[in-house]
Amino acid sequence: MSETASFVDPVFLARFGLTRINAIDYFLHPLNPFRTKAKTTSNEVLGMQGINIGTLMQWGTGARPGPLTLEQGEEEYRVALSRLTGEQYELLPMASNNDSTPQQMSALFTIRHVHRTSHNHTKVLGIYYILEGVIYKSPTVRSCMKANVTRTLESLTEACNALSVCARYDPSSGYSWQFDPTDNGSDDDEDDGDNHKFYSSMQEKRKRRRRQILDNRRPGERTVEEEEGIKASETIDSILSRLSKSDVVVKGKPVTS
Repeated sequence: MSETASFVDPVFLARFGLTRINAIDYFLHPLNPFRTKAKTTSNEVLGMQGINIGTLMQWGTGARPGPLTLEQGEEEYRVALSRLTGEQYELLPMASNNDSTPQQMSALFTIRHVHRTSHNHTKVLGIYYILEGVIYKSPTVRSCMKANVTRTLESLTEACNALSVCARYDPSSGYSWQFDPTDNGSDDDEDDGDNHKFYSSMQEKRKRRRRQILDNRRPGERTVEEEEGIKASETIDSILSRLSKSDVVVKGKPVTS
């Protein structure tokens, strides 16, 4: 499944809203493509027994009679899940500075998919979050690193291409840099002409690079027009080579008819 996939049920949101009390129920929607393919999860087993965060807040438990606060209800729900094994969905706790009430709509919920084999041993299978009623899958570390490296390489490539056209070479002084077209140190027409050619070539390289990207061609691949131009150039070079070796050019003999 694509990492950009998402799921939303406007009917559920319009009828029940979305709070921390029913966030797990919303995630376990039958049409949610992110939910596990297992037949029954521990959350559904508790649901069959009438145990969820809302009922725990209202009635409490034998050791902690209700009514309970939202945090106490979530804690008791996590304890109930820890007594079961199999695939489970855990609603991660809120931030300590969150003062929202159970009836208040929250913008973000984080859900962790785990496989529990014992009371203290779980294996994380995935992380999901619900943002404004839309369920997303949290990106993996690999995908985040891949995206960051790709952006870094693109920026480095653009920087190297920009610097490569600004390098100037003089046989007496070697390589130098020229970044400002107006800062040439001279007002002569010859220098202006050189600068114009220099920046024209820079723009031409950029256009060529953009055209190659738009053509989506592999490195070294040429179009039919480019192949014909290369063949014509090779033919002209061959004719000039034969002419340069002829007696007229080499020995200066006139052509006799």
